[in-house]
Amino acid sequence: MKYLPLSIIALFTGLALAGCNTTSSPASPSPTTPPVSEGEPKQATSNEAYVFGWGNLPANIADPRGGTTTGTPVTFPKPRELPLASIVSATNSFKKDRAAILSLSGDYKASFHFLETMGLFSEHKPVRPYHSWTTEQVRILEDSGNFISLQHTLVMYFHEEDGSVMGPMVMKHWRQDWTYEDTDLHTFRGSGTWERETRPPESVKGAWSQAVWQVDDSPRYEAIGRWTHEGNRSVWTGENSWRPLPRREYSVRDDYSVMEGFHRIAITPTGWVHEQNNWKRVTGDASKAKDYRGHELGIDRYELITSPSLAAADVYWSKTGPYWAAVRTAWNAVYAKRDRFALETKYENRSQFEYHFEYAGKLDAGESWNPEAGAQFARDTIESFLSDQTSSSRY
Repeated sequence: MKYLPLSIIALFTGLALAGCNTTSSPASPSPTTPPVSEGEPKQATSNEAYVFGWGNLPANIADPRGGTTTGTPVTFPKPRELPLASIVSATNSFKKDRAAILSLSGDYKASFHFLETMGLFSEHKPVRPYHSWTTEQVRILEDSGNFISLQHTLVMYFHEEDGSVMGPMVMKHWRQDWTYEDTDLHTFRGSGTWERETRPPESVKGAWSQAVWQVDDSPRYEAIGRWTHEGNRSVWTGENSWRPLPRREYSVRDDYSVMEGFHRIAITPTGWVHEQNNWKRVTGDASKAKDYRGHELGIDRYELITSPSLAAADVYWSKTGPYWAAVRTAWNAVYAKRDRFALETKYENRSQFEYHFEYAGKLDAGESWNPEAGAQFARDTIESFLSDQTSSSRY
């Protein structure tokens, strides 16, 4: 079993539910002849490819950007019947919601698809879609009834040029926390800043918040939403919220600073699907006039797999789990005492994930766990990136 070096880990930072630079080469769409509608008879040429929502585009624009390495094949189980048996057997809506959330755990092929659907400035031109995929374990980290924590871990196998397989490569990925009737949220406010949002109890009755955390357990975004269970359809729909830019965007764009929109999670026979509806907003200050660059749609598809084995994630967590628990505890303390804080992108020229991953890597390599020293390192690391003032930097 191998673990990703920091140079590779850097590709994954800042991702959380937004797609990752990952284990598979993006599939290049072949030239396609779309159905001809009246008034639009043009056929695709060898230099064009069809893109949903746009029609024929030049092939170099239609070809998705994303991962550049080749992942090994996966095996899928037989699709499940819907609604899931655990949802059918639940005796009330709260228990149905819990069954749906817990069903998000498992071993998956996770694929990420994003398409900019429009631009809102005169110079706009279509940009390349995004596509990548990986294999990922989603484990139940905690379940205390009204709170469920799900941890994502990348477990990746790569095809080498000589035909051999490298891996498994293991890396802690993002985390999602679900809280029932949550009245105390910290929501993203732009410019690397998060602020406490207190909700009246009546406004969240029957609802669940989903808090999403980065690979290093620093915050990403949090939103209130509601599950609905109708026939064979179980869906959670979140309220409109702000999110930081994912790496797939801020590594190539600098003309906007906030993702604003809503997202939806639906249980499927093969796993679950996360849909995103995002406006690309320029300013991170709600007091200023709104200015948007465009809009995108995203589909993150989690398909259950039976192979390859992702058991390497269990080994990783058996060794590093105590440290990551200390990191979560340190962040809980930050949330408890700070109504507003900003995060710097660097401390002594290093990103926050580098400090945490380096410490966890020593434990994974066999170093003994010291609870006091580990907890102190987690607190000190987080504090070194915190600011009470709004930062002008992007996170």
